[in-house]
Amino acid sequence: MISSKITNDMKFTSPAHYRIHVKGFLDESWSDRLNGLSINNQTSPTGAPIAELTGKVRDQAELIGVLGSIYEMHLPLLSVKVIDVEPDHD
Repeated sequence: MISSKITNDMKFTSPAHYRIHVKGFLDESWSDRLNGLSINNQTSPTGAPIAELTGKVRDQAELIGVLGSIYEMHLPLLSVKVIDVEPDHD
């Protein structure tokens, strides 16, 4: 369930911190292609390789760019989660 703080404060142009999981391992050198997100490779309880991408995304357009890059790399997307929304400074 999405918290009411995130749904009330989040806008299409809001910067936010995300945690994205994809199936497979990624070298840290892919961080630049993924808008500077940090890469942490893990193994699931079943032994499957999982890359956790975390970091700040400026807006929804940048998020779509990151997701597009993941798609182009043929990595199955496992989850996308908003960790925190930054306050809007309009």
